[in-house]
Amino acid sequence: VCLFPRRALQLPAMAKRFCKAYAKTLRRIMLGLFGVGYLCYFIAACWLNFQRALPLVIMTAVVAFFSCWSLFRKFCGTKVLLLFRPVWKCCQKYWPWLRWLLWAALLGGLIAWLVLDTSKNPEQLISLAGFCFLVVFLFACSKHHNAVSWRAVFWGLGLEFLFGIFVLRTAPGNQAFQWLGDQIQYFLGYTTAGSSFVFGNSLIEEVFAFQTLPIVVFFSCVMSILYYLGVMQWIIVKISWLLQVSMGTTSAETLSVAGNIFVGQTEAPLLVRPYLADMTRSELHTVMVGGFSTIAGSVMGAYISFGIDAASLIAASVMAAPCALAMAKLIYPEVEESKFKSKESVQLSSGEEQNVLEAASNGAAASVGLVANIAANLIAFLAVLEFINAALRWLGGMVDIQGLSFQVICSYVLMPVAFLMGADWADSPLVAELLGIKIFLNEFVAYQQLAEYKKQRLAGLPEWDGDRKQWISERAESIATFALCGFANLSSIGIMLGGLASMVPQRRGVIASLVLRALLTGICVSLLNACLAGLLHVPMEVVDCVTFFSTANFSSPSYNLYTCCKELFTSSVLQNGTLSFTGSWAGLEQGVLYLTQCCRHYNHTSCVG
Repeated sequence: VCLFPRRALQLPAMAKRFCKAYAKTLRRIMLGLFGVGYLCYFIAACWLNFQRALPLVIMTAVVAFFSCWSLFRKFCGTKVLLLFRPVWKCCQKYWPWLRWLLWAALLGGLIAWLVLDTSKNPEQLISLAGFCFLVVFLFACSKHHNAVSWRAVFWGLGLEFLFGIFVLRTAPGNQAFQWLGDQIQYFLGYTTAGSSFVFGNSLIEEVFAFQTLPIVVFFSCVMSILYYLGVMQWIIVKISWLLQVSMGTTSAETLSVAGNIFVGQTEAPLLVRPYLADMTRSELHTVMVGGFSTIAGSVMGAYISFGIDAASLIAASVMAAPCALAMAKLIYPEVEESKFKSKESVQLSSGEEQNVLEAASNGAAASVGLVANIAANLIAFLAVLEFINAALRWLGGMVDIQGLSFQVICSYVLMPVAFLMGADWADSPLVAELLGIKIFLNEFVAYQQLAEYKKQRLAGLPEWDGDRKQWISERAESIATFALCGFANLSSIGIMLGGLASMVPQRRGVIASLVLRALLTGICVSLLNACLAGLLHVPMEVVDCVTFFSTANFSSPSYNLYTCCKELFTSSVLQNGTLSFTGSWAGLEQGVLYLTQCCRHYNHTSCVG
């Protein structure tokens, strides 16, 4: 009678022993079933609508490539190396000559491209001059001029330049990053489901804190899940390998800088925390430069919610990684013996969470401190800025200087820097203001102001309101987006010192001695990215205003309406009370009607009478 209950109790133990004994086989079966199921789904998606399934095709191709590459290296890598060893020896023999030939060809190609490209838009040469000036300036500030690794410098700048061309100049790169930016915006939109439930629809639509800060919580939660699954570690290792192989930097510092593309200035060093104590001064400096030169993925989501171009933010973060490594090695070259020269000397650890739910919960909980820090900093810095402006207005009033403010001072002091990055002279004061706010306060406040300028431009407001400029050009917006993309500001010094010193307290003095140099390098990395954005910027296609006006809705102003009305005002001629038009508007019957509609929104001498 008791035999059946005893056997029933033994079944779980038997199943456990069976699963343990055949774990590998069962895993292969599950992976095989998953692979077959995904293949069926993939074929069905492509068969039904290939255009709709194109993103799925690209993601599948990338994963398949790296999976096949890993298997190839594991099973065939040694044999292939032996096969190509004679060729490698031959290349090594003639490498000194080949190297100079390669450098000459690259330099000649670059000069030829610059001549052809800048002949159409000569203002791009200003950005090129600014780029060269910043590199020379950093070399002048170098700690050890004779020890500079020019391989790291040139490869880093070359990778930054190639990536910039791919994103800003090629159709596939531009479309890919625009698509990626759009997907991130859609993805961040899901935050509304949680924040509206907690705070209500009215608060998230009207109050900044409830509209933007929940995005940080959501993004932090997702990043924690990706770390638990090992996705982020895999991506960081691949990027790190590319940078390390090309630039010759050590594994520990390269991993930290690669991690900064996705996480913040105190989270990225956690990737290499066990190795911080043994790092050289140059490597510690590089770790800090990486933190100052980039922004975290969590706050990137907040900037995208302001209306800042997502593709530009993503491109700026990725471009900053090789540039940060290059400039860190330029301003503080390696003069010590590193323990991390081997490519396999550093291993990334996975998360300590037991399951996905714990990872999600920990990620959301960890973001609370970041959200509180952002809110507190915004309150404090905006209040301090208003106090400084009030004090400056009072001091200026004593000597009859009206309208003196922190922004005005920055616009004069940093105006040459903004102009060298490629901003038009008229836009340079506003871009300089943004730079000053970013460096002396923080980039969060600066991006808020940049978003306000962008909104005013897209809303079709007049460019000038009296002697005050209300917005900046699209080119200046692009340059400012890259220039502001980094944590390099005075308030971040305390964050960097506190974060790194808590991980390696025995090296607190070394970290403190390096932090100001790292801050300067981080600022210059963002400016170099901005110069490259100015050099590679492609002007918008000119709108055919006659065609635009034939279908325009004059009741709602827009940027295109403003530019076309400006063109119409320029072409109008009033002589002896008779109104006529020149250029493409000459002889157009609706010219007077279009002018009347434009005068409803904008003031011009043609509108008189």
